[in-house]
Amino acid sequence: MSGSEDRKSDAPERPPLRVGFLISGSGRTLHDLLDDVDHGLIDLDVRLVLASTPNASGLQHAEFRGIPVEVLERTGFLDGGDYSKAIFGLCRDNEVQIVVMAGFSVHLTVPEDFRHRVISSHPALAPAFTDRTLHGRRIHEAVLARGVKVSGCTIFFVDQSYARGPVILQRAVPVSVDDTVEHLERRILQEERLALREALQLLAEDRIRVDGRRVRTLPPAKNALPA
Repeated sequence: MSGSEDRKSDAPERPPLRVGFLISGSGRTLHDLLDDVDHGLIDLDVRLVLASTPNASGLQHAEFRGIPVEVLERTGFLDGGDYSKAIFGLCRDNEVQIVVMAGFSVHLTVPEDFRHRVISSHPALAPAFTDRTLHGRRIHEAVLARGVKVSGCTIFFVDQSYARGPVILQRAVPVSVDDTVEHLERRILQEERLALREALQLLAEDRIRVDGRRVRTLPPAKNALPA
């Protein structure tokens, strides 16, 4: 799959970014991004969709499009290290450049050759609300309970810490005193989709550089037209 054919410029053509998705559930993020690919909004070549359980309904999104799928359950491995090695081995076999953890529920050890090549999203402004006990709606519950005025989402490079890797980009979402968990979650999900798409497109255009824990975004190529 590739991006829009009518996005023309004098810049040299780039091959689409080769990505692999790791999922554990419905694959909502995967579905949204595959739709974005179909509509030419992002230049991706999805090489692999890997699930941590055969019950992950998101596998259907990949199978429908003929994308290779794999299921690796954590229980089939002695420890997390072996599990991580198996997953990244499959990513290497499929020549994946960037791994997207899209609701993947198992902690992984990122090998050195995939450093700054694994991304994920956090439905708050990291490092806020990144306690390991918080996930899903519990994050939004904690945001409302704390009474903060701004929340949002964070796209980051996964490292050995928990949701605290180098930040690629963030989007802010105002929090109202009358907000419910459902309302806040819905608004943040909308921004999260846009932020992840933007981050992946920046990676596809080779415009991301990591300097320690700081991520720099390079300007677009001079001859490139806006997306």
